[in-house]
Amino acid sequence: MKFIEEFEKLISNYFNSPYGIAVDCCTHAIELCLRYTKPNFVTSPKHTYLSVPMTYEKLGIDYKFVDDNWTGYYKIEGTNIIDAATLWQKDSYVPGTFMCISFQYKKHLKLGRGGMILTDNKEAAYILSKMRYDGRTNNLPWAEQDIDTFGYHYYMTPETAEQGIIKFDEVKNIPAKIWSYKDYPDISKMSVFNAK
Repeated sequence: MKFIEEFEKLISNYFNSPYGIAVDCCTHAIELCLRYTKPNFVTSPKHTYLSVPMTYEKLGIDYKFVDDNWTGYYKIEGTNIIDAATLWQKDSYVPGTFMCISFQYKKHLKLGRGGMILTDNKEAAYILSKMRYDGRTNNLPWAEQDIDTFGYHYYMTPETAEQGIIKFDEVKNIPAKIWSYKDYPDISKMSVFNAK
């Protein structure tokens, strides 16, 4: 867990967030935040990645598509969750939010797979870190714990975290592409979202 904790500190410090919770992908970061906050209804930009509204479907959250001309990131309305999958900007954490970022191979810090939740909520950071790791805490073997939190198998591997630590210095000062809604098609027109 040493590499994971080191990587979490590195990224949270870069974004100026008190806490970082490394996960296996940004979609799972969003899912964990939705499970934690338990919204009944949210909105989804028409121009975003497929997995976001598919996660709403998976969790049984009512949603509607909206026009949102976002740049860099967007807020999932009805929550304090930000889909910042494409964002790479120093000191850009938005206080009071769960900001979810991606390390997928097309993103600025290319790890192939991985994501992180940034937050300033200490209690939420503790619970989300347990949720991502099968309900476990990091300090004991699981069989020696009384698991009290329902968890998911969404943790980042130490190997991925180590790779992130190594690659961070290569990209931290390189200007990042600024993504926007224009980089995505209108997914609200796709058959999968109109089959109801």
